[in-house]
Amino acid sequence: MVRVLSVASECAPLIKTGGLADVVGALPAALAGLGATLRTMIPGYPQVAGQLNKPRTVAKIDNLFGGPARILSAEAAGLALLVVDAPHLFDREGGIYLDAAGHDWPDNPLRFAALSYAAAHVAVHGAGKWRPDVVHGHDWQAGLVLEYMHALGGDAKTPFIFTIHNVAFHGNAPGNMLEQLQLDPWRFNADHFEFWGQISALKAGLMGADKITTVSQTYAEELMTDTFGMGMEGVLRHRQADLTGIVNGIDTDVWNPATDPEIQSYKTPRGKAANKKKLQAAFGLEPAGGPLCVLISRLTSQKGIDLLIEALPALLDNDGQLALLGSGEPALEVALHKLAAAHPNVGVQIGYDEALSHRMMAGGDAILVPSRFEPCGLTQLYGLRYGTVPLVGLTGGLADTVINASPAALSSGAATGVQFFPVTAGALGNAFHRLSALYAAPKIWAQLQRNGMKQAVGWERSAVEYHALYAGLAASD
Repeated sequence: MVRVLSVASECAPLIKTGGLADVVGALPAALAGLGATLRTMIPGYPQVAGQLNKPRTVAKIDNLFGGPARILSAEAAGLALLVVDAPHLFDREGGIYLDAAGHDWPDNPLRFAALSYAAAHVAVHGAGKWRPDVVHGHDWQAGLVLEYMHALGGDAKTPFIFTIHNVAFHGNAPGNMLEQLQLDPWRFNADHFEFWGQISALKAGLMGADKITTVSQTYAEELMTDTFGMGMEGVLRHRQADLTGIVNGIDTDVWNPATDPEIQSYKTPRGKAANKKKLQAAFGLEPAGGPLCVLISRLTSQKGIDLLIEALPALLDNDGQLALLGSGEPALEVALHKLAAAHPNVGVQIGYDEALSHRMMAGGDAILVPSRFEPCGLTQLYGLRYGTVPLVGLTGGLADTVINASPAALSSGAATGVQFFPVTAGALGNAFHRLSALYAAPKIWAQLQRNGMKQAVGWERSAVEYHALYAGLAASD
C-alpha cells in the first residue's frame, strides 16, 4: 500500500474556486481500490475548519511564518485530511486567494509557503505515526515543498510528484523575501527557484520534482511551446523526459443524469426535453428552432468570453439561444448584460450556482467551451455525460476529450462534438453555423448525444496512471 500526501490550496467539496479543487477531492476515492491511500493537506480556512470531524493535533510548528501552527488530522466529506491550522495566515474573511475587494492577499507568498513547509514537515518528521511514501503537490501553492524538505532533512527526501493544473500562475515573490520565506540563498539560482530575479514557487516545483504531470497530453505538449508555456517553456523542455499528461476525470456519481437530484432524471437523450423546457423558463427564454447553448464559466479572456460575444450573432441568426452562468471580468459582465437586454434569445446570470449548473447541463443542447487555452477542462466532460454536445476550442484537454464532427468521424459514428481552430471569433462563428446544421439533422444530433453519453469520463483510467507513478517512485526510494 503506497501512502501519498496530496498537497493543495483547495479541495472539493470543502473549499473550491475551480477545477483544481475537483481533481484534488476526487483523487483519494479514485485511487482507494488500487493500493494507494491519500491524505490531503489543505490550509485551515474558516470554511474548512467548520466541517472537520473530530480533529486531533498530530504535529506542531512553533513559528510558521509569524505565528504558531498545528497540523490537524481529521475527516470531512469522506476525505482523510491534514489541515494546517495557522489562524494568523488562514483565518480571515474574504476569498482564499483574494480579499473582499478582489485583490490578492499581500501575504499570499507567506501563506502558501506555509502550506509547503507544513507538507515538508510531515514528509520529514511524520504526522503522528503516519508518514508518506510519496508527496504529490498541486500547482504553485505546493511548489516549495522540496525546498523545505531540503532545509529540514538534508539530502534525504521523500519522492515528489508535481502537477501543473494551470501554468499561468507562477506564485512569484520578490527576491528580497528569501530570509522571510526561510529559503536557502545558495539555491536562489536558475537550477532551483530563481526566475528573472524573483522567487518562483512554480519553478521550484518544476525543477525539483521527480515526476511532473499535467492534466492532458495535449497540454503537456503545448506547455513546451512559447505560445502556451507562459515563460516556463524552457524549464519544461529541460524536464521533458519527466513530464507526462494524465487527463482529468469527473465524479460520475455526482454528475449522473440518471440519478441527479437537481434535474428530471434521464438515461437517454430523449429525456433532456423536459429539462430544456424548465431551463428556458428559468432564463426567460421562449422555445426556439435552434440549439440552446449553455456556458458555465469564469468570465475571462482565457475562457474566450470576448470571442463568444463577437461570434454570437452566428448562433442567434440560426434561431439559437444562449443561457450563461458565470462571473469574472467586470467589462465582460457588463457586455453580457447588454446582450441579454438586447436579444430575447440570450439569458445571463452573473454568479455561481452549483444546482443551476446541473440543470443547465441537463437542459442544454450544447455546452460551449471557447477557451483560448484549457489545460484539461471539466465542463466538456459534464456535457458528454449529460448528452449536451460540446462545442470547444482545439486546445489542451478539449482536444483530447472531444471528437470533432468531421465528415470522417460522422461517417464512422465516432463524433461527440464540434471543435474549432484557430481559436478566434471568426472560427467560433463558423462553428456555430456547423453546430446549427447538425442540430437541424435530428438523427445525426441524437447520435452525437448518444456517443457522448457512452464516453468514459470518470477517473478509472487516469487513476491507474497516477498509481503507477506513485508505486514506481515509492519502490525507487
